[in-house]
Amino acid sequence: MKTEHQALKRKMEARHLLMISLGGVIGTGLFLSSGYTIHQAGPVGTILAYAIGAIIVYLVMLCLGELSVAMPQTGSFHVYANRFIGPGTGFTVAILYWFTWTVALGSEFTAAGLIMRNWFPQSPTWIWSLLFMIVIFVSNAFSVRFFAETEFWFASIKVLAIVFFIVIGLLAILGVFPVTGYNPQPLFHNLYANGLFPTGFKGVFTTMLTVNFAFSGTELIGVTAGEVKDPARTIPKAIHTTLWRLIIFFIGSITVMATLIPWKQAGVIQSPFVLVFKSIGLPFAGDLMNFVILTAILSAANSGLYASTRMLWSLAHEKTISPIFGRTTTNGVPLFALIASMLGGILALLSSVIAASTVYLVLVSISGLAVVLVWMAIALSEINFRKAWLKAGHSVKELKFRTPWYPIVPWIAFLTSLLSCVLIIFDPTQRPALFYMIPFVIGCYVLYYVKKAIRKNVNKNL
Repeated sequence: MKTEHQALKRKMEARHLLMISLGGVIGTGLFLSSGYTIHQAGPVGTILAYAIGAIIVYLVMLCLGELSVAMPQTGSFHVYANRFIGPGTGFTVAILYWFTWTVALGSEFTAAGLIMRNWFPQSPTWIWSLLFMIVIFVSNAFSVRFFAETEFWFASIKVLAIVFFIVIGLLAILGVFPVTGYNPQPLFHNLYANGLFPTGFKGVFTTMLTVNFAFSGTELIGVTAGEVKDPARTIPKAIHTTLWRLIIFFIGSITVMATLIPWKQAGVIQSPFVLVFKSIGLPFAGDLMNFVILTAILSAANSGLYASTRMLWSLAHEKTISPIFGRTTTNGVPLFALIASMLGGILALLSSVIAASTVYLVLVSISGLAVVLVWMAIALSEINFRKAWLKAGHSVKELKFRTPWYPIVPWIAFLTSLLSCVLIIFDPTQRPALFYMIPFVIGCYVLYYVKKAIRKNVNKNL
């Protein structure tokens, strides 16, 4: 292995990017957290919350599309924020995004180990967690194409499972399949049985953070920009399909769940997917969905390790952190950044075991809000990029992908993302996330400028 390399390789194909962008957003947020959202916001409230979330994400992706096609760079968010907002913001965005996926790694490996105990109840969780760590590390360590191929198949299983769920669910709603507790067919009675908003309209807004967490991963399109073939053609194609994919897979499956499960019975104790399949009497429903959820977890861990690794590589490439994290193998894999990200995931996992109610709670709270802050940075970067582009003498027609309705779209994306952060102050269970995030962000800025001042003094004294 030669470690003097610094370049990544464009080995991802269009089918990889399309499935990664789809698979990245279909994770435990949909398979598990959707039950919590239905319970908190009611059936119609949940559908509305996910519809609002889908629109916000799509607007952010339209902003990211213009930036990524004009400047296709790996770790793009922090590069754009660095250039069009400020270097301190660029550094903070990179740390937030790395932090989000690294913390997620710890929870994904723990969840995967717990699911395996359904089939092997006598085995310790840590053995399965360790096994999956090795699998995901190897998937990322070989080459970007090997990662893309494994993620393609992981995501394919999730997509097929959701399509199957929606089709079977709709047939059950219409009475083709009998549903336990309903005679005759349920139709759409549960959507309005207790009023459109049984917990009040504010439930729609207080669940927005959960919804945004479920949609996190869509922005992986930007992370892959430096390693995908023909980004000018591939990235717009992936972005234009974002909205209808979110509508079909999220709002479609949420509508089926909310129709077949009384909202008071929905929660996070059991996956709503499992509840629906069991109510229809589908054989082996629990085992089938546990396998799909395991696949979703491994897919999220696979994408998470990739994303966090590329963020460290990008920081090193921009000379913000040690250049050792920018070194790549002959296959174009930033191995040292990969090892550091995996170690971060292991530390997060250990904190979930040793200090679940203190350290890990803070980590999860911060990571839950981090993605929304990254979305805000993307929108603001797009606003400033277009201004700089025109100021440099270019025309809008020169852009191969243009954010429509500029500056309305990026400003709506920015303000709605900001609003979804602020509104959690009305939810006592999620309010601490905001209080943890603010000092963390301030700390990132302080760290950057202190480091910059130290470096400046050192260079001055040399």
